[in-house]
Amino acid sequence: MKTIHLLGTPLLATSHDELIAHCQNWAQSNGAIAVDFTNTHIVTLRRADAAFRQDTEAMDYFVPDSMPLKWCLNLRGARMKDRLYGPDFMRRCVVASPAPVTHYLLGGSGECLHRLEANLRAQQPNLLILGRHHGYFGESDSPEIVGEINRLSPDFIWVGLGTPKQQAWIRRWKSGIHRGVLFAVGFAFDANAGTKKDSPRWMQRAGLGWLYRLLAEPTRLGPRYLKYNSLFLWYLLADAARGRAYQSHA
Repeated sequence: MKTIHLLGTPLLATSHDELIAHCQNWAQSNGAIAVDFTNTHIVTLRRADAAFRQDTEAMDYFVPDSMPLKWCLNLRGARMKDRLYGPDFMRRCVVASPAPVTHYLLGGSGECLHRLEANLRAQQPNLLILGRHHGYFGESDSPEIVGEINRLSPDFIWVGLGTPKQQAWIRRWKSGIHRGVLFAVGFAFDANAGTKKDSPRWMQRAGLGWLYRLLAEPTRLGPRYLKYNSLFLWYLLADAARGRAYQSHA
């Protein structure tokens, strides 16, 4: 898999099938591997916020979750046919990873987890979910959650706590997890559970998924999108003018 830096973030130029195959191999090794499904918000936060950049240092891989990131990578010759959108990847990975591959779900509400598991099982009847825990927990609950994960020893650990909570949680507890691949997938829980509607495919292909979500949740997402979408464009233009858009910024 080829890595291309964008605004200081190393993004994997890969495909769903290629990444799934690598994850299935990584799950057989000792230690935990963390994969972040990275959109423009995350790339921009890593550039603008030192604390968040530190939180994401535990990530082993960043994959382009948004169309603008895919377009930027393709300008550098990536030839990606599609982005690796978290909800899509989760569905595809589950379908391609029946038993004996094992899964653990961390995030969402109790209702979300119930509906998520039912929807995923409808697509993969041989899905083997060893455990689950809702996302409404405090830091004092984390040792017990990590203990359960280690006791169950799942291959894939799906973390849907939202940004930046899921990145901070993985950074804090990854070293205590004995094995498995951690996926920071955020919205994938709600999208696949149907507890929040995802944008139509034509909007996703046009890179307008953010607009659909903004119209659905303007109070929560409006300030975030205004700030970080603007910052992303500013950083991209400023770095491009200096020839640094694709440098590591190390």
